[in-house]
Amino acid sequence: MYNYFMDKILFAGLKKIYGNDILYKKEDLYPYAYDTSPNPDDIMLPEFVVYPLNSKQVSQTILLCAKHKVSVIARGAGTCHCGGCRVKNRAVVLHFSKMDKILEINKEDLTARVQPNAVIKKINEEAEKLNLFFPPDPSNLAVSTIGGAAALSSGGPRTFKYGSAKDYIINLEVVLSDGRIIKTGSNVAKNVTGYNLTSLFIGSEGTLGIITELTLRLIPKPEARMVTMAYFDSLIEAAGAVNNIINSGFTPATLDLLDKNTLNTIEKFNPCGLLCDKEAALLIELDGFRESLQIEKKKIFEILKSSNAAQITQAQNEEENEKIWRTRRSAFAAVTKLRPNVITEDVVVPRSKIVALVRGIEDMCKKHNIVVCIMGHAGDGNIHPNFALDLNNKEERESFNTVKDKLFSLAISLGGCLSGEHGIGSEKKKYLKDALDNGAIEYMEKIKKLFDPQNIINPYKMF
Repeated sequence: MYNYFMDKILFAGLKKIYGNDILYKKEDLYPYAYDTSPNPDDIMLPEFVVYPLNSKQVSQTILLCAKHKVSVIARGAGTCHCGGCRVKNRAVVLHFSKMDKILEINKEDLTARVQPNAVIKKINEEAEKLNLFFPPDPSNLAVSTIGGAAALSSGGPRTFKYGSAKDYIINLEVVLSDGRIIKTGSNVAKNVTGYNLTSLFIGSEGTLGIITELTLRLIPKPEARMVTMAYFDSLIEAAGAVNNIINSGFTPATLDLLDKNTLNTIEKFNPCGLLCDKEAALLIELDGFRESLQIEKKKIFEILKSSNAAQITQAQNEEENEKIWRTRRSAFAAVTKLRPNVITEDVVVPRSKIVALVRGIEDMCKKHNIVVCIMGHAGDGNIHPNFALDLNNKEERESFNTVKDKLFSLAISLGGCLSGEHGIGSEKKKYLKDALDNGAIEYMEKIKKLFDPQNIINPYKMF
């Protein structure tokens, strides 16, 4: 079926830029109306989808859309959980699938130049060939793109030790709403020349400009890693072990928490020998020099035992390390087997409040009859409850909306925030006034208006 209401003048302008490489049939546009966020009823199709090859085409598209007062939305893998690439008004979607190249890896300078749709796993695989390492690792790193990671300042399990995407992006090529193409930084590790525009664009969720190239900071790859699973009879003991490890002077690459429901769900749909009678488990990864890891492992085991770990399982080689990680990364897929829909949320609280947060989530879900599997990055307090429900069931959907309101209210009351890596998008923007000072929001809105006075770059997100 064709979109008979399409803007034929805009279409003609796009054809001059892209030739026939344009989607305009309704059946072709539907996939670009969705991401992984909920609200299936709140769907609007883009007017067109185009596939830029370079920043010049992006610039030409923005100028054309500005002339026609049509929005421009950048899209990569479409795995955003908060409606960050949803269409909210007349829009052209820039799908970056053809700008997926790793342009250069410079071993001497410890940098990589990449296009926005380069997949993070692939970046790391290429870096590792030169014994280098790009630490940010979202759980879906096999499909997550670096442009999306920049838009949300994504981190993943290694954030506690290594930081998030913002700590490894040193320069951006960005196309602004007036079509200008700018560089925000430089290709050196240290730079305090003027305002830090790079950091301004990172985490801005594609609302200030369109990123068309990134320069990444790499580090030497750790010689070895060691993955441990520790099981506990109570959540309080697991949280206590996290604090004991950190307070003893250790900085594991990963300190992830999985609750009993998560362990049982993974084991049910992907049998891998998890201990499902335990209330919680910690996935701990140490990395560094092989000899020092043996010393660290011994001391970590002592801390875990003194923290009342019921059982400790140690990977014996890299194959077993990877098996444990595949198990951890399968959690979301396993939860999808429980109900027709899974909604993954993302809040952060101080480590001292993790138990209160998890208990609160359990209580609210029990009260409203919502299935939840809780996991997260305990090292930095970033918790991800995975809610399993049927969005076509009106009662369940209303119950979930109540739980969601309570979740964000609880996180804020515990001194936390709305997101550690999923962003705000269109799904969380109504909570922003509860989480931020009004003055801060006012200046964020002024920044948006300065960079995008016509409000055409991914509009109606965050505010």
